[in-house]
Amino acid sequence: MQDYDESTAFLGQWGRFQQVVFFALVTSVIPNGFGAFSVIFFADVPTHHCLVPDVNLTEDWLSVIIPIEVIDGEERQSSCSRYKLDVVKNLSAQGLIPGRDVNLTELEQEGCLDGWSYSKDIYQSTVVSEFDLVCSEQWKQPLTSTINFLGVLFGSFFSGQLSDWWGRKPILFVTIAVQAVFGFAQVFSNSWTVFCVLLFLSGMGQISNFVTALVLGAEILTGNVRVIFSSMAVCLGFAVGFMMLPLIAYCLRDWRSLLLALSLPGLACLPLWWLIPESPRWLLTQGRVEEAEAIMRKAAKWNKVQAPQVIFKDYSAHVGEKKVDDHEQHSFFSLLKTSNIRNTTIILCLVWFTMSVGYMGLSLNTSRLHANPFLSCFISAAIEVPAYITSWLASRYLPRRLSIICILLLGGVSLYLIQLIPKGLLNLAVALEMMGKYSITSGTSLLYAYTSELYPTVLRNTAIGTCSTASRLGSCISPFVLQLSTYFKYLPYIVLGTIAIVCAFAVLFLPETFRQPLPQTIQEMHKREKLKWPCIPKKQHSKCGVPFETKL
Repeated sequence: MQDYDESTAFLGQWGRFQQVVFFALVTSVIPNGFGAFSVIFFADVPTHHCLVPDVNLTEDWLSVIIPIEVIDGEERQSSCSRYKLDVVKNLSAQGLIPGRDVNLTELEQEGCLDGWSYSKDIYQSTVVSEFDLVCSEQWKQPLTSTINFLGVLFGSFFSGQLSDWWGRKPILFVTIAVQAVFGFAQVFSNSWTVFCVLLFLSGMGQISNFVTALVLGAEILTGNVRVIFSSMAVCLGFAVGFMMLPLIAYCLRDWRSLLLALSLPGLACLPLWWLIPESPRWLLTQGRVEEAEAIMRKAAKWNKVQAPQVIFKDYSAHVGEKKVDDHEQHSFFSLLKTSNIRNTTIILCLVWFTMSVGYMGLSLNTSRLHANPFLSCFISAAIEVPAYITSWLASRYLPRRLSIICILLLGGVSLYLIQLIPKGLLNLAVALEMMGKYSITSGTSLLYAYTSELYPTVLRNTAIGTCSTASRLGSCISPFVLQLSTYFKYLPYIVLGTIAIVCAFAVLFLPETFRQPLPQTIQEMHKREKLKWPCIPKKQHSKCGVPFETKL
């Protein structure tokens, strides 16, 4: 699609058409902020201990029947054991006083044979309390999050290719519907197994529509508007959903009510079908020139400008050729075709994986930062706003490689330093963790725009879908990375910091796209150059003499 930007320059960059597309796509990704992190609340583990049935025990024995354990230097009631009930009943019947007549450390213990008693100070119910995912079943709690991310993984992989084959618009709305419908169906789950199946299916639509919306907007919008959309606006839409999540969860403490409320906004996004057009760039790669021109003429009416008699004259003579070359020949395996595209894909998948492990791990860890999980979740969500603004500024004025390298190093060092903070300076430790979250969030946002600039139109959504699949693998293991804290409190931060620093060096081997034209074919893909100083490349000019900086 050579000279696409010049062919559509008559529309301008910020007319009514672009405004409608811009805000409609941003609105469509807000439910992703709900779905991606709702697991923080509906799968949280309430404080619990063994249920003591209504038996004839004295007040003294009722108060001590649950053993006391020391965890991280604090004394807490045991979550998974109690003193043997039959023994305690006999001692209570004899009038013996615990601690005076009986040495509690010598009493035999047993598991929670009668179930558990869950605190309702924070939640009325969660999936954990509903299906007793504690003690011997504790492994199911992080697995619940992983199953959600596995659904996202499958959805990301297949939606990318389907979007390149069938179009951006239909896949966008199919994935929105999948997320909303199966999210609603989870409310009626009567077992953990059924819940996980529906959670997997809902996850298939979750990030897939975010990626598709990102690509669709990047291909319809042009110039600085495209940069703002790709690096900041669409991510801010996600952050708005994330920030609204703790507010909704605070009002709805029951997991079924919460999931019901979070599924409705997705259904409300379906009428956006009549406002969001198909990508003209994609239509041109399929040889559907007339449809692409029809969209541009409608856009011209919305913007109140005059469209040329022939908008895409360079494409009309090659319709048949484009259908064969672009539609039938390219698939996931095209990402491994040449050494240049193969190396780029492998490194990007590694970086996406690292970013996702860090981002999801730190996001899911929010319930542990503060005694009030709603407040800590809101802080974690709010820190994304300056992160996305930073990402936009970096994408506007700084080279992509340099920005991502600095972001990874900052995040890695911040996470490393957490283990050096004394216990009395908890707020400083939280600030360092939020600095790590800020850095990795900035990098994740910038990575979407960077990846879309590296790949040509015929492979762009497949490439982002593949990279997103790699990132979902990171999401799948992030709940278990957090579980490493049971062996050493700071081990998750050490792991996250290490992989962030390793990936910073891997980014050195990626091509630079700053101030470069958007590639349309595989042959036009950028090749790696040495990192030079100054890092900012010279402005390149199009055939019309317009600097490409103004178009990117």
